[in-house]
Amino acid sequence: MKTDIIPFNGFNKDVFAFFSELEKHNNVKWFHKNKERYKNNIVLPTKSFITELAPFLNQLNPAIRTEPKFNETIMRINKDMRFSKGDPYRNYWLIHFGKFKLDSEFFIYFDSVEAAMGIFINRSKEEHFHFRENLKKYPKEIKEIFSKYRINNLYSFYYFAKMEPTRLIAKFDANKHFDELEKHEMFLLQNAKKISNRILFSDKILLEMIKMISQLYPLYCFAVSPQPLEELQRFEENFGELV
Repeated sequence: MKTDIIPFNGFNKDVFAFFSELEKHNNVKWFHKNKERYKNNIVLPTKSFITELAPFLNQLNPAIRTEPKFNETIMRINKDMRFSKGDPYRNYWLIHFGKFKLDSEFFIYFDSVEAAMGIFINRSKEEHFHFRENLKKYPKEIKEIFSKYRINNLYSFYYFAKMEPTRLIAKFDANKHFDELEKHEMFLLQNAKKISNRILFSDKILLEMIKMISQLYPLYCFAVSPQPLEELQRFEENFGELV
């Protein structure tokens, strides 16, 4: 296996087959037999993707983690069996960009049949999570964000049931479904339209990710900042032309 980060030319076409086979053979023996395949076809393109996306994210918000490392921007595929039962490996792949564990973040996700990308919002009460209070203070401004940045009807709304994401609304519209933002401690907005393989398996997925992050960053401001209007203004002044 090559250890150097190589230029990103798209995710590997083996990604769906790999996770489909892992679903059927989720055991240590199968995984060890396919370990080089995992490293070359899953891990290496992921690290290249993160490396090439990093300059944009560093400029957007330097606090967002961009190191192509496990437990930072890549979720480990192996479960900690001290706290988990059943299969030893996750049958999905998560690349995520936040500031710390369980922070609101942007993500791209793969399983055995599809890829998805979007934003995870944590509305918990802890002092470093700000969406709960900002939702109370700025409901009008948040609704305006959905309209101004054309977010309505482009993303599906998922809430978490026993820590598993469950789709609730196929096409989220803040004008119709705003109350759902107040009901759930954690939720996802995930692309409602399928990502084509033509984009996914080429470097075009980098541009799609940048467009998605730019479109959702105004909402992200209300999740990560105690002064969201100031952060929003900074974004609009420096990056508004991207959306």
